[in-house]
Amino acid sequence: MAMSDIICEKRGAAGFVLLNRPQALNALNHEMVHGLDAALALWADDPAVERVVIAGAGGRAFCAGGDIRLMHELGVAGRFDEQLAFYRDEYRLNQRIARYPKPYVALLDGYVMGGGVGVSIHGSHRIVGDRLAFAMPEVSIGFFPDVGATTFLPRLPDATGSYLAVTGARIGAGDAVELGLATAHVPSARFDDLARALEAAGDTDAIIAAFRAAPPAGTLLPHRALIREAFGSGEIAQLLRVLEAAAARGSSFAADTLALLRAKSPTSVAIGLRQMAAGRGVDIETGLRIEFRIVSRICRMGDFYEGVRAVIIDKDNKPRWSPARLEDVDLGAIDACFAPLGAGELSFAGGQGA
Repeated sequence: MAMSDIICEKRGAAGFVLLNRPQALNALNHEMVHGLDAALALWADDPAVERVVIAGAGGRAFCAGGDIRLMHELGVAGRFDEQLAFYRDEYRLNQRIARYPKPYVALLDGYVMGGGVGVSIHGSHRIVGDRLAFAMPEVSIGFFPDVGATTFLPRLPDATGSYLAVTGARIGAGDAVELGLATAHVPSARFDDLARALEAAGDTDAIIAAFRAAPPAGTLLPHRALIREAFGSGEIAQLLRVLEAAAARGSSFAADTLALLRAKSPTSVAIGLRQMAAGRGVDIETGLRIEFRIVSRICRMGDFYEGVRAVIIDKDNKPRWSPARLEDVDLGAIDACFAPLGAGELSFAGGQGA
C-alpha cells in the first residue's frame, strides 16, 4: 500500500516501510501511524514476509518526532479528544512493534527523536549510522518522554535513561551502542546496500553482521559515575545538589547539565523523574498505560502550549514556565498526573495488557 506520507510495500522477503515526509523530517502524523499499524498487522500473518525494515526518506532524519504543531493546534482549539485519539493510536502502535512476531529492523540515521524513537526502539534490531542524533527532547516543550520511554529508559545503565529523559540531551552512534539503545552500527554510506540486502531471504542477524562496523567512541562513559550519583535517586533536590557541587569543583559536564535542566519545563522534568522510578521493571503495556494517563493530563496544562509557542511557533526560545523553578514544583500535582483514568485507560488489541 502507498500513501502520501508513508510507503509500505513488499520487497522480496521484507515488508519495507518508508517514512516519507522529508520536508518535515519525517515527523509522524495520524495517517502514518495508521498506515504502519495496518501494514504490520497484514505482514504478521504473511508467510512471504520474513522481516520488516523501516527507514526515513530524505537523508536528514529517520523521524524527528510527532506532529507537535498539530497537537498544539488541536489543544488550543479545545479538541482534546482528537489529540488523545492520536496518542492512543500511537501508543498502541508502539506496543504492536514491541510484541511483533518477526524481526523488525529500523535503519536509524540523522535525527531520531520522540515519536521516531517510538517506531524504532521497540523493534528487534536498531541499526545506527554515523550521523545519528538521538534524543528524547520533550521536556524542552513542556511535554514528557513518551512512546514507551517509561520502560526503555529506566533499563539503561547508570541512570543514563533519567539523564536523557530530563535533559533532552542528544547522543550519537557510539553512545547509542554503548547504552544498548542500538543493536549495531553500520556506516551511513552502506545503509542503502544494507536495505537491499535485507530484501533477501535468510537469517536477519547474519545479513546485518556482514555490514556491521565498530562504532565511534561515545561521549557519556567518562561521566556515568556522576550521572548515576545525580540522577539515580530520582529526587530533584539530590539531582541539583550533586550537579551544583560537581560544577563548583570544575566539572564542565555538570555545569552544562545544570544549564540544560534549568532551561526545561520544571513540571516536565519532575514528571520525567517520576516516570523513571515508576517504569523500573514494568512491561511495555503498563508503561504505555502510565504515559496515556500523563498525556491525558498534560494536554490540559499550560507548559506544553507555552513550550511549543516558544520553541516551534514564535521561536523566541524564551518559554515562561509555571512554575519557573524546579525547586517550586508541586510534587502532589505531579503525582496526580499518574492517577488511573478509570474507563478512559489505554487498552490493547487482542487482550494484551488490557
